[in-house]
Amino acid sequence: MHWNHNIAFHPLILAQVPRGCEHALDVGCGDGLLARKLSERSQHVTGVDVSAEMIAEARATGGAPAYLQADFMAGDLPGQSYDFVCTVATLHHLPFAPALTKMAGLLRPGGRLVVIGLGRNATPGDWVIDAGSVIKHQIVSRMYGGAVQTAPTAEPTMTWSQVRRQALALLPEARWRRHLLWRYSLVWTKP
Repeated sequence: MHWNHNIAFHPLILAQVPRGCEHALDVGCGDGLLARKLSERSQHVTGVDVSAEMIAEARATGGAPAYLQADFMAGDLPGQSYDFVCTVATLHHLPFAPALTKMAGLLRPGGRLVVIGLGRNATPGDWVIDAGSVIKHQIVSRMYGGAVQTAPTAEPTMTWSQVRRQALALLPEARWRRHLLWRYSLVWTKP
């Protein structure tokens, strides 16, 4: 089994899937690993990714999810039709506010959004947390034989505090938390 910083957050995401989830969406699904895990908790799962190579890899592994190769921002997904929407290390590739707003708009009332994302260091405190991330990375990657990168990467342009401030302005009832392994989580349930 391969491991990376994104896969480390799959348990957190899966724990947030609402009971009775019928329709789930994985934005930036990559190789489809999380979408396949979601299919054990949701009747219908759709994975969307802009990369034709990633979608081909996801489809080759089989399983229950439906995969859509599309630009999420330009794609025509049905509004208010998902019980669960998640994205892992994708939001910093997109225009932040419009993408987060679109994800929230895809949820039915009572639906849940989970974002695992990245931010950029700007304060001494950010660098201290990074030191903890390095230590955790060393320990966990040894347990799994090293981290494997499976998707395209980009450096985040927004700082951790900018992400938090803007996310909570858009989704005031959301829970935002910074984690080790260079990630934050944002969990929001649509009223």
